Amino acid sequence: MREIVFDTETTGLDPRSGDRLVEIGCVELINRVPTGQTFHAYFNPERDMPAGAEAVHGLSSAFLSDKPLFRDTVAAVLDFIADSPLVAHNASFDFGFLNAELALCEREAVCMTRMIDTVALARKRHPGAKLSLDALCTRYGIDRSHRVKHGALLDAELLAQVYVELTGGRQIGLALTAETASVGIVAMPRHIPAARVRREPRPHAASQEELARHQAFIARMTSPLWGS
Repeated sequence: MREIVFDTETTGLDPRSGDRLVEIGCVELINRVPTGQTFHAYFNPERDMPAGAEAVHGLSSAFLSDKPLFRDTVAAVLDFIADSPLVAHNASFDFGFLNAELALCEREAVCMTRMIDTVALARKRHPGAKLSLDALCTRYGIDRSHRVKHGALLDAELLAQVYVELTGGRQIGLALTAETASVGIVAMPRHIPAARVRREPRPHAASQEELARHQAFIARMTSPLWGS
């Protein structure tokens, strides 16, 4: 099964107020295993970058000024994601921006039934725990030391590892194939224990010498509870 884990960076929080998509990063998974195939692009948002957003992802208006418009790259984006399920962290946010850009290009929206939200998965699996990408990376021992600022492709790569852990861990692909299962198991010969040699019971009564030593020990006691 092919799935796409993706992340976006934007100029703000709400596309309905004019915020735009400025970066997208996608990672391909086949049967929950990264294939090494990725898609990454920056976009000119055709507006200024608010200081608060730039502080999060480090993408300035000057940096984005010579990048292509989303409409110029939309075909490549749609070709990569194809009709695969799309995995994102707080997925309604990323879907909202992606579909807003598609609407500006007069393209059909990505159906929300394709959405897999890792926040919802994490909330179900770890109720009451912190659900940020950083917190989940820490929980699963995923190295994020190289994550200084948010970046769409880097975050998608980290999220792909988190998603694998949330859906069964690294052993999810370790299933026996029909070919493997058809290999016979060599039966080991049944162990038959050797006949046991019967031994005569050993005497357990105290010897006369032991009885004499016991009497001498008791004689040294004052008013012992037991006599000879």
